[in-house]
Amino acid sequence: MSTVARPTPPQSPATPHILDNAAWAALTGPHAPFAERVGRAARYPLDVSPFTALADPADPRAWDDLAALVGPGTVTPVTGAKSAPQGWETVQHGQGVQLVDTALRAEPAPEAVRLGPDDVPEILDLIALTEPGPFLPRTVELGTYLGIRHRGRLVALAGERLRPPGWTEISAVCTAPDHRGKGLATRLVRAVAAGIRERGDTPFLHASATNTGAIRLYESIGFTLRRRSDFLLVRTPGARQEQTA
Repeated sequence: MSTVARPTPPQSPATPHILDNAAWAALTGPHAPFAERVGRAARYPLDVSPFTALADPADPRAWDDLAALVGPGTVTPVTGAKSAPQGWETVQHGQGVQLVDTALRAEPAPEAVRLGPDDVPEILDLIALTEPGPFLPRTVELGTYLGIRHRGRLVALAGERLRPPGWTEISAVCTAPDHRGKGLATRLVRAVAAGIRERGDTPFLHASATNTGAIRLYESIGFTLRRRSDFLLVRTPGARQEQTA
């Protein structure tokens, strides 16, 4: 069990923090084997994660590379950018928060079980019921996913998603509605964090800025708000090419 406070080291305001562009850092770091990349743009396979990333969202060349990567007329998410270049359609603009572990008590959960590919249908059912965020058929390959079962049924879940060097994101935190209020999600977050800490990484996570209940919970167990961020759902320029028979 670990309860040591983990302050984030100070950085120069002029030096970007690795978590400012976490998806790019992951796709060009520990998750590079997953990366589909064109120049300054990268993404995960479409059955692994919806994340795409730009080396520098302020660089028009990165957007050109993203258009080449995903194809014309394609809707794709982009993190870390406040707006899209001329010619791109913004389908949705949202805001999130990023929190980092500064005082979390990380400890194993004896009742938790490791989840794998055979559990994906059940995981997807729980995700559809609780809507914690996107989870795809191969998302489970990104890291360790733990679950709690009640009478054989999966009722709570948490796991690892983005992995920038030195950091690991805790994601897909959810509990079935009829099992909430028992602390299951908190136990799983602590257990996932324990595994992250064991390999020398620091846990972090994201939440929608409007999900104030989740943010309060994470802060109460030892996470600290680090930054607010923008995310865009955009459509690339041009018309999608239709295949002809």
